[in-house]
Amino acid sequence: MSKRLRRSPLAGSALGKSLQRAVTAMTRATLRSGSRMAGTLAKRAVDVAAEQLRPPPGPGDWISGQAIGAGGVRRFFLFRPPGVTNAERLPLMVMLHGCGQTAASFARSTRMNRLAVRERFLVLYPEQDRRVNPQGCWDWYGTVTRQAQAEAATLMAAIDQACLLYPVDPAAIAVAGLSAGAGMAALLATLHPERFRAVVMHSGVAPGAAHSAASALAAMGGRRDPELPVTSQPLPPLLVIQGDRDPLVAPGNGIAAVQSWAAAAGAIAAEPRALQRGRRHPATVTDFKLKRRTIASLCLVEGLGHAWSGGDARQPFSDAHGPDASKMAWAFVARQLPR
Repeated sequence: MSKRLRRSPLAGSALGKSLQRAVTAMTRATLRSGSRMAGTLAKRAVDVAAEQLRPPPGPGDWISGQAIGAGGVRRFFLFRPPGVTNAERLPLMVMLHGCGQTAASFARSTRMNRLAVRERFLVLYPEQDRRVNPQGCWDWYGTVTRQAQAEAATLMAAIDQACLLYPVDPAAIAVAGLSAGAGMAALLATLHPERFRAVVMHSGVAPGAAHSAASALAAMGGRRDPELPVTSQPLPPLLVIQGDRDPLVAPGNGIAAVQSWAAAAGAIAAEPRALQRGRRHPATVTDFKLKRRTIASLCLVEGLGHAWSGGDARQPFSDAHGPDASKMAWAFVARQLPR
């Protein structure tokens, strides 16, 4: 039996018609507003994606590629200074971004490409897949599950691909990273010490301090000591750059990293020296030497938080007031390259 719908007493009345027109007008306005908001959000998402993919400013080639390894597929970008020919053999600096960054934003933050043009070397920027880690963090700690080693293998595949396709001197490769990228850079150096001339850790944790996500948090807080793996090859020289006001990675991690690196080679700490350039944050540099060779070096920057020292202030995780970490990194690497 069907029910007959009751007619509202307002239906057909002047008041009822006024209310209906008002509701209709409000509904249309809401739909228009929602459409505008949806359009604004969509445009913002497109702009963010475009910004992440936009090549860094300056001369040279920004070349995209993909590498496949045990950790899956990872995108990378290679920067080639202008005028480079395939007949040359140039050094390669591998740059590993931190959490919340992309390859392009890291390149803009560090301005390493500008240095590469002046000093004539290639730069490789691997990029973490957000489907693997939503924050864009490299897995430098997952050694028990072997995820860390798998990601490292994919990064090595990217390096091998760069050596195959571009004029890279395979005897002049260095790796540097920020935060999670620093931890992964050090892990790569311990897994493949024969492949790297130098390694630079900026605001990171040394290998062996963590083996899981939970222990990684403890390690970042300075509550775990690194345990470097025993290698048949000597470890490449290490430069650590660390801020003394880092709220995410305790400054003690930088000290522990260079001490463990030095202990593995039997190096001894030299007298610390002060570093002050203009009005930039002052720093203290301590070298660990074996005879006359620098095995590890710590640059502890006063007033620096969790940010690339001397980086582009317009980029996240950059502190323009610190000493130029990119120049320090390249100067350290250049001293280790074959003459």
